[in-house]
Amino acid sequence: MAEKHSSSSLGIISRKSMLCLFLFASALFMLSWFFLLRSTSSAGFIGLSLLPHPKLNPFIDNGNSASWNRKDVEPSIGNRAILVDNEGEEEKPQKKDDLGDVKCSGSDNNYKQVLKIFMYDLPSEFHFGLIDWKPQGGSVWPDLRAKVPEYPGGLNLQHSIEYWLTLDLLASEVPGIPRAGSAVRVRNSSEADVIFVPFFSSLCYNRYSKVNPHQKKSKDKLLQEKLVKFLTSQKEWKRSGGRDHVLLAHHPNSMLDARVKLWPAIFILADFGRYPPNIANVGKDVIAPYKHVIRSYVNDSSNFDSRPTLLYFQGAIYRKDGGFARQELFYLLKDEKEVHFQFGSVQKDGVGKASQGMHSSKFCLNIAGDTPSSNRLFDAIASHCVPVIISDDIELPYENVLDYSQFCIFVRTSDAVREKFLLNLIRSIKKDEWTRMWKRLKEVENFFEFQYPSREGDAVQMIWQAVARKVPAISVTFEPVIYGPHEVLLLEKVRNSMNSHCRF
Repeated sequence: MAEKHSSSSLGIISRKSMLCLFLFASALFMLSWFFLLRSTSSAGFIGLSLLPHPKLNPFIDNGNSASWNRKDVEPSIGNRAILVDNEGEEEKPQKKDDLGDVKCSGSDNNYKQVLKIFMYDLPSEFHFGLIDWKPQGGSVWPDLRAKVPEYPGGLNLQHSIEYWLTLDLLASEVPGIPRAGSAVRVRNSSEADVIFVPFFSSLCYNRYSKVNPHQKKSKDKLLQEKLVKFLTSQKEWKRSGGRDHVLLAHHPNSMLDARVKLWPAIFILADFGRYPPNIANVGKDVIAPYKHVIRSYVNDSSNFDSRPTLLYFQGAIYRKDGGFARQELFYLLKDEKEVHFQFGSVQKDGVGKASQGMHSSKFCLNIAGDTPSSNRLFDAIASHCVPVIISDDIELPYENVLDYSQFCIFVRTSDAVREKFLLNLIRSIKKDEWTRMWKRLKEVENFFEFQYPSREGDAVQMIWQAVARKVPAISVTFEPVIYGPHEVLLLEKVRNSMNSHCRF
């Protein structure tokens, strides 16, 4: 009898527990919706900039790819046209301003203002010390009037934006250096638009991410830990929660640990391929170009007929993640006439051979690899070889002001790997159309050129301008949630219901 009574009591408690849990979950769900709705209406879309933006992929219905005409393709929301032969919808082009082909919309004109930047005087171990520069005279920075430290060559160069941006800020304080003026360093953080963190994270990963036998942690991890501890203790970070800080993580594997803790900051990245949207997204972060590795095509007097190779690719063929298309295309194209599709690396004069190959090709393939982006796109631009981009998730630098469809061909991956589709499409682009795109490449190549001192309209200045366009969103904060009378009544009912059902 006692056992039966005990079993019955346990059953009642169990049912009450389940009911209590259900009511608690329901209450949390309703509270979450109230908060979301309130914050959306009070903060507006800028306040929600930390949420991932949907990817905008406009598609053009070009019917038969063999009869494709560039004039049929208009600039789209994403400033690109993806060429497919299935049904799609054409978007209206954005309004052009007096910059002509470089398009700006409304608030984008803010980028022309000088960006005021406060830069931390981090110890040299975070920046120039990583390239073996030794501090002199108690300063953590090199004297640019005496000698500019050189950045390591080879593939290190492709992620060297940290070096060029830091040099540019230092140069803004040195009279007589003939640089462009999109950004200037200020010494008072309260006067700054953004706070710059001069950590050479890509170089740190490339050089110091391996754990030596006598170490428990790599130098890369240790520096990330020190950086997080330093930043989160600063008054500047506490004042904004880090939202006005600019961090560089251009190599996709750089800042792997610190990024999780420093996510409110503005990241300057190559793409979003290895980032969850709550850490990095197009709403708050900046996509920057790679520095091209092959040599620029100076005094390019080539033409359609003098470039004998129709389609060129040289690089790693077998890649993981989204790079499956490389091997698929290799088997489709390796034996095709007028196509160069081979494995290549920087070894045995690989850079020189790639330069010669791209300079003598009409079209150059840029196919997704381990991540959506690769340096090959910017090598193609420097070569005036019309890029053919096969990467469905790619984000492009300055995409809200530059119309890539005027000098690039975009092909959906699923179409590109169809037999004969890609070659038919490329061969349908005739001499006049290729020449127009080739001329446009020569007009825009400076936007992707890193140099010191920086020049008006080069990659350094374009990145600063992209950062400036993020500034208006930094000061927007969520207002406190204030519930109306109906919401208060509903919440009171939920609370009373939970109190009456959750007593044991």
